[in-house]
Amino acid sequence: MHIPRYYRKPGWQRFLVGIFFGGLISYWVVLFMYGTMYERLLEENSKIQEKLNDAENKILALEKDKEDLNEKSKQKITIEEIDLVILNAKDLKIDKLLLHQLEGLVKEEIDDIIGRNIESIADSDSLLFSSIENKTFKVDDFTYYFEIERLIISPTVRIVVNAKLSN
Repeated sequence: MHIPRYYRKPGWQRFLVGIFFGGLISYWVVLFMYGTMYERLLEENSKIQEKLNDAENKILALEKDKEDLNEKSKQKITIEEIDLVILNAKDLKIDKLLLHQLEGLVKEEIDDIIGRNIESIADSDSLLFSSIENKTFKVDDFTYYFEIERLIISPTVRIVVNAKLSN
């Protein structure tokens, strides 16, 4: 049996060259499609990875913040500052210098509460009342005493008082 020589016939030559170039073109098309698909997937993967890293960093920061808040909540809150307001300073015609001196005297009377726990001061607020109301403060030939209108105990103790002149 004899196999005919198809490679010498021009029809078969064109057919075989067409198969060869078609195979090359289809290989390049598949390679291009695979490359663009893979590039898109890598880009999407990197975006997702970046979002995941951001989320993990946020979680770590929030956990650290939570631990810090837990530690702070275990610590007792202390009094840091005393704020005194004299309501009727204008009615008694107290000038700013005298007002400053009176505030200084009252703050000096109760300055030992700075640095103490708020709970202990809240429990003994009657002592705070009595230490301010039962004491007279003398400034420039005038003697003043105070009645507490409002007492707010927080890290900044706010005391609102009415000043009265002694006879």
